[in-house]
Amino acid sequence: MFRRLRQWLCPDVAIDLGTANTLVAIQGMGIVLDEPSVVALQKGTRRVLGKGTAVGKLAKQMLGRTPDSITAVRPLQDGVITDFELCEAMLRYFLQKAIRQRRGLRPRVVIAVPGGITPVEKRAVFNSAERAGAGRVYLMEEAKAAGIGAGLPISEPMASMVCDIGGGTTEVAIFSLADVVVGRSTRVAGDELDEAIVEYMKQHFSLRIGTQTAEKIKIEIGSAYPLEQELTTEVRGLDTISGVPRKAIVTSEEIREALREPLEAILNCIKSVIEQCKPELVADIVDTGLVLTGGGALLRGLDLFLNEQLGIPVRVADEPLTTVARGTAICLEHLSQWRDSLDSGEADL
Repeated sequence: MFRRLRQWLCPDVAIDLGTANTLVAIQGMGIVLDEPSVVALQKGTRRVLGKGTAVGKLAKQMLGRTPDSITAVRPLQDGVITDFELCEAMLRYFLQKAIRQRRGLRPRVVIAVPGGITPVEKRAVFNSAERAGAGRVYLMEEAKAAGIGAGLPISEPMASMVCDIGGGTTEVAIFSLADVVVGRSTRVAGDELDEAIVEYMKQHFSLRIGTQTAEKIKIEIGSAYPLEQELTTEVRGLDTISGVPRKAIVTSEEIREALREPLEAILNCIKSVIEQCKPELVADIVDTGLVLTGGGALLRGLDLFLNEQLGIPVRVADEPLTTVARGTAICLEHLSQWRDSLDSGEADL
């Protein structure tokens, strides 16, 4: 009875703490919050604007558009916390927005994090979450959360392979019997794709654009494989030679060329995981293939590109943007079953 009352007053929470976006799911309710991982500050101070409310969507609108008195920053880079204080403020805001937390009650929280983070980086996540109002904190590898969220039979004695392409990191893992057999994390993901477009526009069009514009180009015409009908878009930026604003027409073929290098880095990461796998599990992958999750999985033709390069079936998971959050929420629903496989930080204390 007491457990049910406590759960009603302060439900357990699952968090996909991403470089680009943070998603929060509540036990029994699913995903209730999806906001950019951005915080807006009064420049020269550590004070969050709007009495602590300039976080998430509101703060992202300010990226690259702020006056000298305001700065919009991301507390996470490449999947890890780079500013503990701001990450704490961001998590506190998201937790308060997602749940009506009663005084004295602190929710149990499961957080999905990159598999390649160091013990120091893990401790930063624990501390930030606890100071933000969490009670018991558990960490879960993003790749495992992605596999569960995608509905893969990771508990079976056969290989299941997932590639989660987020904003800051790409997680690749092969599962069998509910654990990671081989896994690798690389800090080449969505942000690097955006930076590649920024650099390409500078080198080939003498046009300086921001990462927000590059992300928009990637979404509108970006592709990893030739399209049946190639696309074009108009890009506005600063002419690096004349120093005045200018427009340019860019094609999907040109953006595909811009994305070639980071996509090859992701491909090499996937190949290295397959090469380390046991022959019996590799034989399974020939049949079961690879599942793509994360925002990067939405890049046009990425599944066709990887299928051609790897020679195995490749498919995009349903709703890839929320796959990790859904997997973390499923783990939260069965916390007693998964608790032993999660990192609770006790070894670091």
